[in-house]
Amino acid sequence: MNETFTTLQNEYANWLDTLGFSKGLVYDYKFRIRDFLQWLQVQNINHIKQLETEKINTYIDYLQTRPSKRGTGGLSVAHLNHNFMAIDKFLEFLHQIGLETAPIPTNYRIKPDKQARINNIQPLTQQEIKELQANIKNTYLDFTFKQQEIKHEQMKLIFVLYYACGIRRTEGQNLLIQDIDFDKKTIFVHQGKNYKDRIIPINNQVLKALEHYIYNFRNLQKVKHNRLFLSTTGTLNNNLQYLQKTTNNEQLKAKKLTLHVLRHSIATHLLQNGMSIENIAKFLGHSTLDSTQIYTHIINKI
Repeated sequence: MNETFTTLQNEYANWLDTLGFSKGLVYDYKFRIRDFLQWLQVQNINHIKQLETEKINTYIDYLQTRPSKRGTGGLSVAHLNHNFMAIDKFLEFLHQIGLETAPIPTNYRIKPDKQARINNIQPLTQQEIKELQANIKNTYLDFTFKQQEIKHEQMKLIFVLYYACGIRRTEGQNLLIQDIDFDKKTIFVHQGKNYKDRIIPINNQVLKALEHYIYNFRNLQKVKHNRLFLSTTGTLNNNLQYLQKTTNNEQLKAKKLTLHVLRHSIATHLLQNGMSIENIAKFLGHSTLDSTQIYTHIINKI
């Protein structure tokens, strides 16, 4: 990417940060715009003043036909909409820095197919969650004790936060040690989805698990950051899938397992156990009940 576009990309990220967007979103949008700027260069557009609405629309069409880099098929609706939001913010940024000829934000979004989303969600059962947790001690046996300890403690924390607390992927990645209030029994989430802070109450079992992790393991680690997790979400997902493969449950092995599947699983289990849809929405940090209602359809198909 040329020097002008690289500078513009970095200024855009700094602008988002100044506006108070979360670090995760700033990082995400920065690299979505990098892809956009690189695409513009392929189209022989090497200066942002050459950008016209027609090129924005062409890029939107291109994204919807482009194959996924990580797997088969095209980009998901969620992935596409995140790209569209990043582009709209970028166009807003261009106007903020005085480029009056820049196209206006498109506000183009794809409406998700609710039924398709329901069909794609396959939560784990409560028994499968217990099987995975019980099997942690049987993983990475060929590693040194120190390496095993790090892997095992990180996997235990995955279930404490992504399952028992139902946090989102990036929310977990950004959690700091000081976000845990042991006196009030809460976890403070900085700028989750839609840039909203929220407080998650935790029960005694979760509290004890976090106390053990922080005081007996995390505080002893010599690292330059203060995040709860030592590993990135990508590594955590890989560890979780490795754990899945080491079980003897073939039905469990066949399921798709990610950090977000654990969030879907706890929501489903809470609904099965009688919690109201309104309280589940608060627990998950949903802005409206529409997002939470999907779990009523999921338990009907289990």
